[in-house]
Amino acid sequence: MIRCVIVEDEEIARNVLKSLLAQYCKDVMVCAEAEDVNSGKAMIEAYRPDLVFLDIEMPGGSGFKLLSSVDKLDFEVVFITAYEQFAIKAIRHDALDYLLKPIDPKELIAAVEKVKEAKYKKGLKKQYDSLLKTLNPEQLTVRKISLSTTDKIHLIDVDNIIRCESDNYYTIIYFKDGSNLMVSKTLKEIEQRLEEYDFVRTHKSHLVNIRCIMNFIKDEMMIVLTNGDKIPVSKRKKEKIMEVINNL
Repeated sequence: MIRCVIVEDEEIARNVLKSLLAQYCKDVMVCAEAEDVNSGKAMIEAYRPDLVFLDIEMPGGSGFKLLSSVDKLDFEVVFITAYEQFAIKAIRHDALDYLLKPIDPKELIAAVEKVKEAKYKKGLKKQYDSLLKTLNPEQLTVRKISLSTTDKIHLIDVDNIIRCESDNYYTIIYFKDGSNLMVSKTLKEIEQRLEEYDFVRTHKSHLVNIRCIMNFIKDEMMIVLTNGDKIPVSKRKKEKIMEVINNL
């Protein structure tokens, strides 16, 4: 599923685009819409979409101004314009594609297909990078973190951690062999230590090893781990968990 944000100052144009997407591009989900540069920036940063349909000329500034103001350009862009000269400028600005108003459904479908291809290539790169990391013996030897308790400093193999659970200002770390360890760090602190090792937050109180996820029970909003533990998934984390599972 491609998550998109529409930034277009004309409400009628937004509604037409949404209608065309619903009819011809059913695997595109409109997460949010905005009518100017400021609201567009806010929606992009709030929803972190895969794709932005971006009008070039808007009140308060152009689509180019919006792009220059966004901190992280980690999404594809399809410019929308009523003027051919602006479309040419958009291409030179490294846009993936552009659509001229009124939008032709065939051109919309073609633009979305290009986005899918780009997203797929990014997904493959992530998988290849993960595979190479796993196969690199030098990196395997340093997949450890150090955590202190009152009497010891523990050197922990992160691959043996199945999940972590918050207990107020402490965190309980559960291991694959059934043992656990309580450390005087918050779950957020532990998450920062483990974020580079394929761990994901499913809930404000739970952090799990992605490699230990067995399935996701959507009706119950529960992750089932390889040891049988059922871990809750909060509503605001559901989309992230679905993305993680789909990329496995």
